Amino acid sequence: MPYFMSMQKLLLLILLVTMYSCLFAQNNRRANYFETFLEVNDSIDSMVVCKAKRELVAFHQGKKIKKYVISLGEEAIGKKQFEGDMRTPEGHYFINSRDTNSSYHTNLGISYPNIEDSTFAALQGLNAGGDIKIHGFPNRHIKVQEKQFLNTDWTMGCIAVSDFEIDELYKWVMANCPILILP
Repeated sequence: MPYFMSMQKLLLLILLVTMYSCLFAQNNRRANYFETFLEVNDSIDSMVVCKAKRELVAFHQGKKIKKYVISLGEEAIGKKQFEGDMRTPEGHYFINSRDTNSSYHTNLGISYPNIEDSTFAALQGLNAGGDIKIHGFPNRHIKVQEKQFLNTDWTMGCIAVSDFEIDELYKWVMANCPILILP
């Protein structure tokens, strides 16, 4: 039991440090794109997305094992509230599906909307939306267009990485992996 409690405290500390750095990050874009392999062949058991930094950080047992540069919904600033608002959600979610037969190479489903998201939208008389994923490039893209996808927010609210990176995430992300999406 003490080991479990210390692991919880360590995970909480890591999340707090990541949140702190995200809150004060500049809204900068990625300058370069390089494919690097996951250094540790361990499963990814939690992830933190910092929208302001355009980063997805993967963890194994509380240890950061890789950082991915991401693209977001076209309306990147602000929390997703309604279907069609082109924003990426913010909050606590988990990976709830996996799909290799996707219009965007491969994808991992995110459990948006959660109860808070659904309640907020319902109080406004609107649909919260759904079908939020971590995915790769559109299947019909041309290799030379990849930099265009990598240097802009182009999704309808999803989190996008390269095809190489989504293949890696698909392989290593555990079922029901928690994902915290920060502003």
